[in-house]
Amino acid sequence: MRVAILDDYQGVARDLADWSQLPAGSDLTVFDRPLGDETAAAAALEPFDVLVIMRERTAFPASLVDRLPNLKLLVTTGARNNAVDLAACAARGIPVCGTRMVGTPTAELTWGLILALAKRIPAEERALREGHWQTGLTGDLAGKRLGLVGLGKLGTRVAQVGQAFGMEVAAWSPNLTDERAAAAGVTRVEKRDLFAASDVVSIHLVLSGRTRGVVGLAEISAMKPTAFLVNTSRAGLVDEAVLAHALRHGHIAGAGIDVFPIEPLPKDSLWLDLPNTVLTPHLGYVTRENYAVFYRDALEDILAWTAGSPVRLLSPG
Repeated sequence: MRVAILDDYQGVARDLADWSQLPAGSDLTVFDRPLGDETAAAAALEPFDVLVIMRERTAFPASLVDRLPNLKLLVTTGARNNAVDLAACAARGIPVCGTRMVGTPTAELTWGLILALAKRIPAEERALREGHWQTGLTGDLAGKRLGLVGLGKLGTRVAQVGQAFGMEVAAWSPNLTDERAAAAGVTRVEKRDLFAASDVVSIHLVLSGRTRGVVGLAEISAMKPTAFLVNTSRAGLVDEAVLAHALRHGHIAGAGIDVFPIEPLPKDSLWLDLPNTVLTPHLGYVTRENYAVFYRDALEDILAWTAGSPVRLLSPG
């Protein structure tokens, strides 16, 4: 059995699970960089029976699945992966298995970005190294309003930290009720009011057909010129062109971005030249603790499948 682990950017996959447990005679290959376009990916992956993929780094549309005649099992880290065509896999009889996640690391990164923006940490750190001292004023978070677009597990955790900082917390999502918001100690508001009144807006929705572009011209135009926008969820939730324009022209104070339309970020990406941004390379889930669970579960998925009893199966729809 030939097994490949894809997109191991940090070079840690071999150390975080005991791959010696694979069936005798198995061959394990690890790819630590993106494979390129679909043709290059198909050529590199054609020999493998089992693929272990990291979240949404390499996409598996039907066109790629159909070019992998030897593929018998696909394992993705996490409990969902929008970049995998589950229907195409099902049509080929290829089971797709997921893994668990631990903690709320994305909520922690969200606060890293909020604090970096409010306290001007990257800008002041750079200035200090260049020989300058106190080049601008930072802002307090206490008494300010934190607006959350989405109040699920991650949004609720972000709300709790905001409350600990003494912030007033409001939230909106398509299905949020007054009762659910109140249970989290949060005020439910209408969408436009959230953007108009918040000092920090942080996005915590799952990307779907319903939520794609949920933050667009009307929402960003309503924001205060002193406000920050933070997105650690998915790039498709925000209209990239509208946000870029707002940042370039000072219509909002800044943005913290962890997710991008194309990843890894191309060297000519517009994001690299935008002012007043703190950018991170999709680090929300990239923790040692989470990766340990990812790879151990991935190994368990393979062993369960070889034993004829696959676990954590993902199904289309």
